[in-house]
Amino acid sequence: MRVLSEQLSDLSLPLFASRVPAGLPAPADDLKEAGIDLNALLVERPQATFLVTVQGDSMVNAGIHDGDLLLVDRSIEARPGKVVVAVIDGELTVKRLERDGERVWLMPENPAYRPIPVPEDAAFFIWGVVTNVIHPMK
Repeated sequence: MRVLSEQLSDLSLPLFASRVPAGLPAPADDLKEAGIDLNALLVERPQATFLVTVQGDSMVNAGIHDGDLLLVDRSIEARPGKVVVAVIDGELTVKRLERDGERVWLMPENPAYRPIPVPEDAAFFIWGVVTNVIHPMK
């Protein structure tokens, strides 16, 4: 398995000097400022970063949709409030990590889903913290 930096190492996309307004149209120019390496932009720690594909809609209110790619960094501390990829009793999930005293919760970002309490005796660990979402336009 190649790390993300190796997979994207030959990828450099043009970055244009002009910003694109999201309001009224502006005159276009074709001045390319530089190439941009997606590794440099998205991946701070290549050896600790991996991609996962989302299945389901429990995190839609966090901007995470079915089919999105998540960049996950294993080296970031999983603190309350962070979106994490976790394993609980052998099941993978992406949820927001919360604590209530000593109790750990995995919180969905969709009111159709219930929070997941993490029992003390559960086989639970966090794979990493989500740093970026790659979301295709439909």
